[in-house]
Amino acid sequence: MEDDRRVGDLVRELVHRLHNNSSSSLSNSNPNPTNVKYATRILSSRMTPSITADEAAMAYSIKNQLVKQGKLSDALSFADLYSKFASKIGPGSVNNKWAVLYLLKVISEDRRTNLKLQTDSSYSGGLPTLFESETNGNHTRVTKDSSGFSRLGRNLDHDGSDDAFPNDNVNGLRNSNSEKLKNGGVLLVSRDPENMQDMAYREFAVIVKEENDVIEEVLVRDVLYACQGIDGKYVKFDESVDGYLLPDSIRVPKPTRIMIRKLCELGWLFRKVKGYVTESMNKFHDEDVGTVAQAFCAALQDELSEYYKLLAVLQSQSMNPIPLVSENASSGSYLSLRRLSVWFVEPMVKMRLMALLVDGCKSLKGGAMAGAIHMHAQHGDPLLHDFMKRLLRRVCSPLFEMVRSWVLEGELEDIFSEFFVLGQSVKAESLWREGYRLHSAMLPSFISPSLARRILRTGKSINFLRVCCGDRSWADAATEAAAATGTTTRRGGLGYGETDALESLVTEAAKRIDKHLMDVVYNRYRFKEHCLAIKRYLLLGQGDFVQYLMDIVGPELSEPANTISSFKLAGLLESAIRSSNAQYDDPDILDRLRVKMMPHNTGDRGWDVFSLDYDARIPLNTVFTESVMAKYLRIFNFLWKLRRVEHALIGAWKTMKPNLITSHFFTKLPKAVKFRLILTSRKCQVLWNEMSHFFTNLQYYIMFEVLEVSWANFSDEMEAAKDLDDLLAAHDKYLHSIVEKSLLGERSQALYKTLFMLFDLILRFRSHADRLYEGIYEFQARTMEDKTDLPKHSKSKSADSDSWLSEGRKAITQRAGEFLRNMGQDIDAVSNEYSSLFKGFISELPVQQHIDMKFLMFRLDFTEFYGSAS
Repeated sequence: MEDDRRVGDLVRELVHRLHNNSSSSLSNSNPNPTNVKYATRILSSRMTPSITADEAAMAYSIKNQLVKQGKLSDALSFADLYSKFASKIGPGSVNNKWAVLYLLKVISEDRRTNLKLQTDSSYSGGLPTLFESETNGNHTRVTKDSSGFSRLGRNLDHDGSDDAFPNDNVNGLRNSNSEKLKNGGVLLVSRDPENMQDMAYREFAVIVKEENDVIEEVLVRDVLYACQGIDGKYVKFDESVDGYLLPDSIRVPKPTRIMIRKLCELGWLFRKVKGYVTESMNKFHDEDVGTVAQAFCAALQDELSEYYKLLAVLQSQSMNPIPLVSENASSGSYLSLRRLSVWFVEPMVKMRLMALLVDGCKSLKGGAMAGAIHMHAQHGDPLLHDFMKRLLRRVCSPLFEMVRSWVLEGELEDIFSEFFVLGQSVKAESLWREGYRLHSAMLPSFISPSLARRILRTGKSINFLRVCCGDRSWADAATEAAAATGTTTRRGGLGYGETDALESLVTEAAKRIDKHLMDVVYNRYRFKEHCLAIKRYLLLGQGDFVQYLMDIVGPELSEPANTISSFKLAGLLESAIRSSNAQYDDPDILDRLRVKMMPHNTGDRGWDVFSLDYDARIPLNTVFTESVMAKYLRIFNFLWKLRRVEHALIGAWKTMKPNLITSHFFTKLPKAVKFRLILTSRKCQVLWNEMSHFFTNLQYYIMFEVLEVSWANFSDEMEAAKDLDDLLAAHDKYLHSIVEKSLLGERSQALYKTLFMLFDLILRFRSHADRLYEGIYEFQARTMEDKTDLPKHSKSKSADSDSWLSEGRKAITQRAGEFLRNMGQDIDAVSNEYSSLFKGFISELPVQQHIDMKFLMFRLDFTEFYGSAS
């Protein structure tokens, strides 16, 4: 109570200081209680000025005003009072101090303005008032100003205070308006203003009727018609300006015309919304409007129905006459233009928003339309936010039903292409990769791309299980997912604003259905076993099988490609399987292994067109597609060529074994021939060692650093895969790793060509080595006396040795020298070309992108012999 009293004293002191220009106020140290009560009532009101609140600036303005008036002491007193007033904080203090200062400043300025009007009879600025009065007891003197109007001054009590407050009552004028005083035309009237007010109101009504061609009731009804899209008697729609107008020939005040134009904006917006709804509904039978657009039209129609109800109420009120101003009509159920403007505030906001949505959604459909409408829901106005939420729940209902049907049933009910999942007719093996995809243009903004991808994958998994795997137990997983999230599997279980529930349902459904799919792929269709079979047979990981196959098909593949029978090769494949540990594999796997002959050109041998193929049936062909098997074929051809080179080097080594040449034969050779034989044989051995070193390290790199490491990584990723997309990505990564590391990638084409040229040189070397040692064996056979010591290789004759049979020993020795010299030159040519290509191959390894190439270079040139030689 003490704090409230101090605040009151402080306010009264501020009022007293700001009204110090009134002598009556200065003479009385205690302000009139009525003034204080009135000031307190204004202070507690909710009126707010249209200027920025700045307490310090307002205090400075008041102090500066006092200084300009020459009241320095009052300015100092105000500064002291303000410092006390501003320092008061806590309970009982004034929170909005700036508003108090602003109020007192306005009161002071208004008081000075009124006093100036009373003292300056020549004042004619602003709007003229009706009366100018002087106070004399219980009478009011009324005078006319220079403009011809009368002005009525405010009655002051004898104590100098102003009693002209809203709650004051006047007893009425005592005399009629015809009484006048002879002194300056002053009329002395009693306090009885009722008669004067009635007369003034009646005169005002007559003036209004004279100035208007149309009464307000008619204009109100025309505005209501316009708001229903109907032309009224006076207010009609003008196509040229695209709006409702009151013709200029109708005489009404300008403010009334402006108000009618503003009110008729609601009718213009209604025409736009109603036109869109009508046009869309007319297209329903032609199936040009999707389900989301139909739901949007239904939601707009519901809002228009509420709008019609409001117009019906207003229409009933418009039938009541508008009372005069003098009548007590504050609670009457009539409708004026001003009241209509208040009624139209909320409908105008909603109709503007609906018209904006109509303009933005004319060319959209499905998820794109829902996303565009959702963007307008991000609004801070609670009214608009609730309105948009109610509208979007209706609009997004078909979209959420599509999501529910797709996630829980795998059904794509989208005849108007409105869903963000797009399906197309493809073969069963392409169902997962090409059957369904995201349609980003139809993805609404309230569904994130990651959630959309999970929705897509969940529905794809159900369709893959149903179509490719022939499985029906996925329905149990979908039901469990719905039960885990508390969502019903029936229609209408999800709606707009339940994005968290949708995401939870999709997450649970995806987790359970993907797990079920992986179990089916791994257990029923044994995906891991088939991957291992491809590694063992197509990637030549089954060593004994590959070696036996190469031994038995080698002679057949040396023939021209166009003379080879694929049926005979298939029989040889069966023999290789039965003769190796491959015979213990699952018969289903062995039945899928078959011979494939690639297209051949003229001059190709069987080695160039032979390959193995693996029949990956549905659903495994989702992983092992045609493009994937084509990559496996490239890898097989490379590894097959590698094994062929290995086979050639091993065959050359068997041919060049030193113990094949008997010491008895060697001792009987002439020195020249003996020297030539030793030189040529040494060249052949050295070159074989270089090629063997290169090939052994290359084969180690391919078989262990590439194939085994990639397989180990793939096995780990197979175990960690949670869905079919992860499995496909792991397999693609596995295959890509083999292709890139094996120099089969696009960036290694130059190195790949060099490598195959080296392989061809090794095969040429094998042919030269065979010719060399066949000639030596033939020469040995012709010079040895003991024919029983001939090795088995001497039974095969070369073209050169056949001509020696009819010649003598000397001629044979001469021809042997020439043969060894020619063979030495051929081996030298092969050696020089091999060295050149191998150095080029070594020099290209460091520039390869894959880091494993550096390990291969280190193994091939760990002594830096080739690097220093270059």
